[in-house]
Amino acid sequence: MKKIAIVTDSNSGITQAMGKELGVFVLPMPFYIDEELYFEEITLTQEGFYKRLGEDSDISTSQPSPGDVMGLWDEILKDYDELVYIPMSSGLSSSCGTAQALAMDYDGKVEVVDNQRVSVTQHQAVLDAIHLRDNGRSAKKIKDVLEKDKLEASIYITVDTLKYLKKGGRITPAAAALGTALNLKPVLQIQGEKLDSFAKVRGWKAAKKTMLKAIDKDLKDRFSGKKVHLGMAYTCSQEEAQEWKAEIMAKFPDYEILEGPLSLSVACHIGPGAMAITVMKYE
Repeated sequence: MKKIAIVTDSNSGITQAMGKELGVFVLPMPFYIDEELYFEEITLTQEGFYKRLGEDSDISTSQPSPGDVMGLWDEILKDYDELVYIPMSSGLSSSCGTAQALAMDYDGKVEVVDNQRVSVTQHQAVLDAIHLRDNGRSAKKIKDVLEKDKLEASIYITVDTLKYLKKGGRITPAAAALGTALNLKPVLQIQGEKLDSFAKVRGWKAAKKTMLKAIDKDLKDRFSGKKVHLGMAYTCSQEEAQEWKAEIMAKFPDYEILEGPLSLSVACHIGPGAMAITVMKYE
């Protein structure tokens, strides 16, 4: 049986320490802050990121260089026969497409999964890949299964401030000003390739209710009869995150919850204080 490595990027929310515990490899994502290059969790901590974000530093996401990607793959393939690479959704980053092109030079030893996942849904895909590998599936089969289920997940996100959606051009300055004045909270959705608008409500209480209702509908309709986990992600404080988790558990007591901070690549566009809930099919 071939020895297969599972590889992901830090958009999954899997830290370097967690990666070692799981036995997976994590490629750190690069960011430019005031034109200086940083790598997530290597030279850029969560705390450092949000500090610079609060200081209105010029922060932009980037994709890993081909050299960094291939360097990691080459090192891994010294000890493994094949690897499965699970990057951030191709709809949110061009890094997936770049990896697919690079993989063509590896004679089938590298399988790049494009299953439209990010944050905790990407984390779950990594756990699914581990499960499939440990049950004897080949690297190609793991890729096929994960891509077959690529739309079997939803993420709903509420932001604390409209500042970063305005800064990224997702809403106009006029809409941001009006929304702030009326205490409007947009509920955003990631289901598939990109971040889309889902609803607009007034206040946090209504936003949370909207997200919980959306998950409830997904459970009863799209995911009826399927094995699913719920997940939660956040850019808010740990205390606020645990309060949000308690609300989810009270509403859905029969489900396991996978939790973690939202990836910094998403946080760039929504800012601090955000909360998210996900539902995802698992293997």
